[in-house]
Amino acid sequence: MREERGGRREANGRVGWRPPLRRVHLLSFLFSLLSVAPLAAQSNPDLEASRRRLEQIRQEREQLQQQQRRISGQVSDVGAALRNIERQRDATTRLVGEIERQIGGLGSELERSAAEMTLAQDNLADRKAVLRRRLADIYKRGPLYTFQVLLAAETFSDLLTRYKYLYLTSRQDRALVSDVERLTASVRGKRDELLGIQTELDRRRSEREAELERFANLADERQSQLRNLQRTSAQTQQRLTTLERDEARVNDLLASLERARRTAEANRTARPGTATPPSAGKTLSTADLGKLEWPVEGDILFEFGRDTLKSGAVVRNQGIGIGAPVGTSVKAVEAGTAVLVRRLSTYGLSVFVQHGDGYYSLYMQLQSASVTEGQQVTRGQAIGTVGGANSDHGPHLYFEIRGDQQIALDPLVWLRRRSK
Repeated sequence: MREERGGRREANGRVGWRPPLRRVHLLSFLFSLLSVAPLAAQSNPDLEASRRRLEQIRQEREQLQQQQRRISGQVSDVGAALRNIERQRDATTRLVGEIERQIGGLGSELERSAAEMTLAQDNLADRKAVLRRRLADIYKRGPLYTFQVLLAAETFSDLLTRYKYLYLTSRQDRALVSDVERLTASVRGKRDELLGIQTELDRRRSEREAELERFANLADERQSQLRNLQRTSAQTQQRLTTLERDEARVNDLLASLERARRTAEANRTARPGTATPPSAGKTLSTADLGKLEWPVEGDILFEFGRDTLKSGAVVRNQGIGIGAPVGTSVKAVEAGTAVLVRRLSTYGLSVFVQHGDGYYSLYMQLQSASVTEGQQVTRGQAIGTVGGANSDHGPHLYFEIRGDQQIALDPLVWLRRRSK
């Protein structure tokens, strides 16, 4: 039997159908083109890079938050905390930007996956329709036994043609079933992929809302810090003004006392018969460096020189702070004359002891004084008790040593070195 152009042929008196070879090849090629959609979405390099940047920004902000916790636990100026908040706001802004980019990328990926799933569903519907038609044709035709078809061949050429027909028909049927199974799996995978992308998109949107709320909280905190800074700045400026005024007053008092001492000495020199004060024979000098007794035992709260207040302001301490319980006895470091016993504003109750040759020892923040002005004191004599309970440093003695021209000297250089 010869193959006709219409694709129909007779075999042993029965009419069968097979598609022309070129049509089979064309359909197979089209099916292969329609089924090239990937089962899973290809990774988006831009989205992955954005995720890495997002993680880096999160780590940077976590470091800033740890730094802020350290700053909050220390005595620091408000300006440092304010700068930290500004850096956190900047990090949060960049983080929101990265989340926005990721949301955009996920939206594009969602649209692409939806389009691919729609295409796969259309392909699956077409292949199912073809498969249904094929099954209907097979049912109408009835069973086709291979050996009967082959044995009905009249010539060897007809045998080869019949065998090729059976082979192509079987291969087409298997390819059709395989296409349906593959497209079904592809649609199922696309649905799962769409669900994952939608879940990730919802999570990113929730993160964006959380970051925007965090940004608003940081803005509120910044405003609070600014108000605190303004209030603290005013308080600091007021305190600095008071300290400068009180320090100038102390310097004026010392200068006045020193002028009076020099005048008294000049008068004694002019009148050889004038009695000399009992303490006049002992004065401080560089020979006493590291030999003076401590006025009170206790820890050093702050040292001589530059110091930072709680408000962040920088001041210069003219002496040292020695912590001790309220009421602890305060002793004179060397013999001399108590030339001043009075309250001096921020310094509280103070006792000035004059040691001659322009040297003075100053005992401040006292609770009480046990000497009077003009009284002679001996080395180690109790001159008062520790106070300062209401000061920033708590109960302590503020102790200074002044030299010629009222120059403040580091007391730790003059006091006896403590054994460790």
